[in-house]
Amino acid sequence: TSGRISLSYVFPGRKLKASQPTSSLMSATIATPTPLQLQIRVAPEAPRTRWRATTCRARPASLPDAQVVTGRKGVSEYVEAAQQLTRWPDGGPPRWFSPLECGGAGGRISGAPTLLYLPGIDGVGLGLIRHHEALAKIFVLWCLHIPVKDRTSFEGLVEYVERTVKLESSRAPDRPVYLVGESIGACIALAGAARNRDTDLVLILVNPGTSFHKSKLQSLSAFLDLIPEPFHLNSPEFLNFLTENFMQMLLTFIGRGTYLEEGGQALSEFLVDVLPRETIVWKLQMLRIASSFVNSRLHAVRAQTLVLASGYDVLLPSREEAQRLQSMLENCRVRHFRDNGHTILLEGGFDIVTTIKGAEYYRRSSQTDFIADYLPPTPSELKKILDSFGILNFANLVMLSTLPDGKIVRGLAGLPEEGPVVLVGYHMLMALELVPLVAGVLSSTGINLRGLGHPFLFNKYSEQLLPESSLFDVCRILGAVPVTTFNFYKLLSEKHFVLLYPGGAREVLHRKGEEYKLFWPEQPEFVRMASRFGAKIIPFGVVGEDDICDVLLDYNDLLKLPFYDIMDKKLNKDSVKLRADCTGEIQNQPIHPMVVLPKVPGRFYFIFGKPIETRGREMELTEKENAQHMYLHVKSEVENCIKYLKEKREEDPYRSILPRLLYQAVHGHNAEIPTFEL
Repeated sequence: TSGRISLSYVFPGRKLKASQPTSSLMSATIATPTPLQLQIRVAPEAPRTRWRATTCRARPASLPDAQVVTGRKGVSEYVEAAQQLTRWPDGGPPRWFSPLECGGAGGRISGAPTLLYLPGIDGVGLGLIRHHEALAKIFVLWCLHIPVKDRTSFEGLVEYVERTVKLESSRAPDRPVYLVGESIGACIALAGAARNRDTDLVLILVNPGTSFHKSKLQSLSAFLDLIPEPFHLNSPEFLNFLTENFMQMLLTFIGRGTYLEEGGQALSEFLVDVLPRETIVWKLQMLRIASSFVNSRLHAVRAQTLVLASGYDVLLPSREEAQRLQSMLENCRVRHFRDNGHTILLEGGFDIVTTIKGAEYYRRSSQTDFIADYLPPTPSELKKILDSFGILNFANLVMLSTLPDGKIVRGLAGLPEEGPVVLVGYHMLMALELVPLVAGVLSSTGINLRGLGHPFLFNKYSEQLLPESSLFDVCRILGAVPVTTFNFYKLLSEKHFVLLYPGGAREVLHRKGEEYKLFWPEQPEFVRMASRFGAKIIPFGVVGEDDICDVLLDYNDLLKLPFYDIMDKKLNKDSVKLRADCTGEIQNQPIHPMVVLPKVPGRFYFIFGKPIETRGREMELTEKENAQHMYLHVKSEVENCIKYLKEKREEDPYRSILPRLLYQAVHGHNAEIPTFEL
């Protein structure tokens, strides 16, 4: 019941030894180089869990995940766990470990792909410690540990990772293998992708070390030759140069008053252990070789790639390097994080799972399935989205719905509890209503509206024309999918709630004086599809854009500006023509910017009309005339909803901001503010 349990398994040519101190009641699985599984149950005694396993070079395909390291969070926990992992003298070789205490296969999504984490210059393999729990739910996670005294060459590390990738790919040939690499780990990932062009890989490159020759790390190599062993890492200036913003993180996670006495000392001692001078010199030499090796082979990389670049990375010019990689790699997207530093994975406020979801980079098969691979937003993601749209939230939404008997009530009681449902409505200027609508319905009812979005939202080339490449990530996190007949069909077949805007881009980018005007095509596009699955159709209206902003320059004004035609061609060069079979204004739906003048925020008013049944009318609605009649009925109901809200908001005593502020001052910030009488 106390002390240490040691296990040895002897087989031809090799001996595996694993030792584990008895801790809280647990079950451990030891992965061996042959199809063997050992289960251990130990009684509770020591409060701290440690793990050490050697000679485990690659995970056998037939073995379940080994539960090894707990899902700790924060820099202080990272230092503590890393000290345990590097405590024993170990000259190698590198090995994989699985940091999944946060639940085995029972808590993981079915068909989850494998994710291999390739560490940065420290080599510990715990860089994802803040994300272990979230990643464990959607990936089979394995992390590479490179012992301090290990001197495996860069090419040797690439070959080692390459063998594991091939093993995982053969085990699940229909799934991709994810490689998440930091700095030098990103170089290993790129090298592996260049050498295995036909393997289905997804690369997540975090501040990649391919920019070594343009970085301050080159001068560090010469500087280290002048410093005796052990050099003075407890100097705050040098510590900040070496690890950049560890200080900033420690102030966040440990607390401002305790950093210099506790956090700085612990971190300094840890770095002395993990990064002695000869190890630093070796790793910097390896990084130089890795950078040159990879840069000469970027043309061979065909893997789907996502580059995460920090704006405050003082070790590497990550922002500029991300733009360079995007221009050189054929299938690459970039996400910039202006307020983060080199060690972004350990910083608060950053979530790698949210970033992968927002970039639409999570998939469990060879092709992205926008329906099957979708992961609904977590409560923390939903809260972050709502907080980021503070101005619109401050508008204090008024949501009304209509019961089956026609009675209008405040709240969403009139929405059906089960799908399939098609919500059809008016698309406000610049889609201002979209996030409040989807997030409001989700937080109130748990119903995830799956919006059919313009292909522009999913085009990687359109991201390069935007001031911020992640502008559309929120829409994808909330469930938007490209508007195609197949996606519409599949959503209804799986009984989803589908959000549809027939007015499309023409409606959301309307001209001056066109507020609340519908630009719907003449054909009954959605009626027949809805009737095929017996889906309810719910018309809805929304008003409030004229209380948020005024249009200063619309498309007609922009066309008069010098040189705008150049931007117009870039924005619409490869755009999909969704209304090619229509005529007039409906056919012409160019993508263009809007120049608006913000106002003191008013309120957004939503109303969901009475559900329209299609169940039992499938044969009737196959007739073109009947389908057209229902289509016009739905359009008329949307117009009636808008008209109702425009009239009733004039009776709202809390439409202006001052009365709402006074009400919240008296009744509390979270109090529901009244509105007009229903």
